[in-house]
Amino acid sequence: MGQRPSLQNLLVSLLGSPNVYFQPPPTIQMEYPCIVYKRDFIQIEYADDNPYMSKKRYLVTVIDRNPDSEIPDKIASLQYAVYDRFYTADNLNHDVFKLFF
Repeated sequence: MGQRPSLQNLLVSLLGSPNVYFQPPPTIQMEYPCIVYKRDFIQIEYADDNPYMSKKRYLVTVIDRNPDSEIPDKIASLQYAVYDRFYTADNLNHDVFKLFF
């Protein structure tokens, strides 16, 4: 099953609501504030030309109407989280992180 269900549960607990979406289709109606995440990279470590360890990295986006939301601070406090960028779209604030989990 992997680690993704654990990441889902962690993000739900940090957000304080079930509005956490993994790779949502464009037809889904999201409720804000929310967290949208997707897998974007796998780091593979090799020994003797064979893979022995891999870590998945996720692109995690906090979307909120509130420009002073505390949710990005909660994501930033996670181990292996790196802040990537901020942008606005459709009057919504987007804080993007890269997170190995």
